Amino acid sequence: MSERLPADDSAIPVPPDDPEAAVEQDPAAVAETLRRSGHEGAAHLVARLAAAALESLLHAIDANDPETGAHVRRVAITSVVLARAADQGEVRQHRVERVALFHDIGKINGALFDVMRGTVGLTRSERRLIATHADRGAEVVAPLASFYPELPAAVRAHHEWWNGKGYPRGLRGTAIPFEARIVAIADVFDALTHRRRYKAPLPTGRADELIAAGAGTQFNPDLTDLFLSPPVQEEIAAAQAAQSARPGVRQRGGARSDPRKQAGPRRDTPEIAFRWRATKGD
Repeated sequence: MSERLPADDSAIPVPPDDPEAAVEQDPAAVAETLRRSGHEGAAHLVARLAAAALESLLHAIDANDPETGAHVRRVAITSVVLARAADQGEVRQHRVERVALFHDIGKINGALFDVMRGTVGLTRSERRLIATHADRGAEVVAPLASFYPELPAAVRAHHEWWNGKGYPRGLRGTAIPFEARIVAIADVFDALTHRRRYKAPLPTGRADELIAAGAGTQFNPDLTDLFLSPPVQEEIAAAQAAQSARPGVRQRGGARSDPRKQAGPRRDTPEIAFRWRATKGD
């Protein structure tokens, strides 16, 4: 049965005459107005469209570089485990997951295409170029800030250091968004323990030592201690193993990841299902 419009149509947002202004109308405000006017179904649809936009961006990451797509999903799994261990509720866990999934979206950039696919170590100029991905990523997700207000700032801040010596803005301590503090640890750990085109992976024990060495300088010390605690390490390992064991899931990496040489739909990148439901306060 189709949803009936209220007799008083003043409760429904009216798009401005200017089409561009209509596009910029706050979708979160639209959804809230629909809820208050009794249009729960329509409000849910608006929220679902926002989630669909995120899923499209995630597929864009896969299409640009499946290796990065696999990386952000592993980082998301680790980040959610760490957020849960830090006694964060479901809403905050979802926010952490979103930031983890899109922390590297700024690498979808023509200027970085060849650099990201190099097989040798990065030059200084290449490192400077890659460092722009934090700001670029924040710009990509900025239009979705009405629904996911944590996303742009946390994506921009995932390379900030606890001591203020990170980039791009030199944020220090608790000025760094909580979601970014979580993702920073998970991101570095994944980079250390997985093969890159120009380096071999480190054993987990050695990676843990490097993470521990960064406590209080690169990383939030309390979150670092929690990450390195045996129960959390075991839960992360179990979650990653369960994800890798899913049918049709295989980690991709190496020279074969050039998307220009791929054809047809892929089922080789670990999937993380989006929550289509609208979570209150999420």
